[in-house]
Amino acid sequence: MQLVKRILLGLVALGLLLAALAWAFQRELGTLVLKRIANAQVGRNIVPDLPDGLHLALCGTGSPFPDPSRAGPCSVVIAGDRIFIIDAGEGAARNLGYMGIPVGNAEALFLTHFHSDHIDGLSPIMLQHWGMVSSTTPLAVYGPTGVDKVVDGFRSAYVLDYGYRVSHHTEKIMPPGGSGGKGIPFELPPKGQGDTVVVLEDKGLKVTAFRVHHAPVEPAVGYRFDYKGRSIVISGDTTKVPSVAAISKDADILLHEALQPKLVGLLGEVLTDKKMDNLAHVMRDILNYHTSPEEAAQVAADAGAKQLIFNHIVPPMPVRFGYPAFVGDAAQFYKGPITVGEDGMLFSLPANSSAVSKKRLM
Repeated sequence: MQLVKRILLGLVALGLLLAALAWAFQRELGTLVLKRIANAQVGRNIVPDLPDGLHLALCGTGSPFPDPSRAGPCSVVIAGDRIFIIDAGEGAARNLGYMGIPVGNAEALFLTHFHSDHIDGLSPIMLQHWGMVSSTTPLAVYGPTGVDKVVDGFRSAYVLDYGYRVSHHTEKIMPPGGSGGKGIPFELPPKGQGDTVVVLEDKGLKVTAFRVHHAPVEPAVGYRFDYKGRSIVISGDTTKVPSVAAISKDADILLHEALQPKLVGLLGEVLTDKKMDNLAHVMRDILNYHTSPEEAAQVAADAGAKQLIFNHIVPPMPVRFGYPAFVGDAAQFYKGPITVGEDGMLFSLPANSSAVSKKRLM
């Protein structure tokens, strides 16, 4: 017994000694730790280590609601070694850095529509695209009619900032011609004459935009990416419409927005009880232009999609314990894998295969 007490006292004394040393050398130890973090994170680029194929990275699975675990809407599709960003929600650029996806190497950004939560992270992405690699051309931003106005508006808002950075870092580091973005609009066929348009097709990659329903937001689109026998569909914000199931035929992954009406209703009740009538009204309004998890599951089943992932999570789901309540009865309609998307997830689809792997990048 005495021996045990001596050992415990010795361990306590050792712990106190180590704590005292750590405190005394906090500056030095802190510098060492920060150096190691910098060596591990700075310049990190996961793309060269990925197998050839399609990859889906979730850099933002949230919505306009505050959610400590989710950035605003943002996804990345990597086709071979080409990087494409879809939507640019608040906090997305930061997450891309954490995930080791270099924004400076992004070939283009695609916007699904122009709601604020899908574009309010655009400026940090454009800045990183410019400054990380001293780009001499603006970031290409594809989107439906009006995207050039959106991008030009951001450029106008940041024109003074661009000037400061050129002046401070020199034109060699921040070439003036590379700042901001260039909006590249495309038009969908008139209603009743088709719902899709190919917006990019080269080097084995095909990107198809398709019409969705998010009224009064018009136009609003989703995107399908096809590359070497693999396919990913991103719904954008929409109600349940036939166009999504049609374009998602046999897709490897359907990334679909989802709003759980029962939970939004509970949130509305709380807001009403707290006399926050404006926000309670908003909770009622948003029910009519989104898709429930159960409806998204029906879309995935109708399409024969091999995997369903939810994003644009409404209401916020900061803890996984709440996921069953969010998913609801979706599994009754779709028998394939269902995932509640989280920031930092990466899904890999090797070329000309049926395999799908998942890992976390942060």
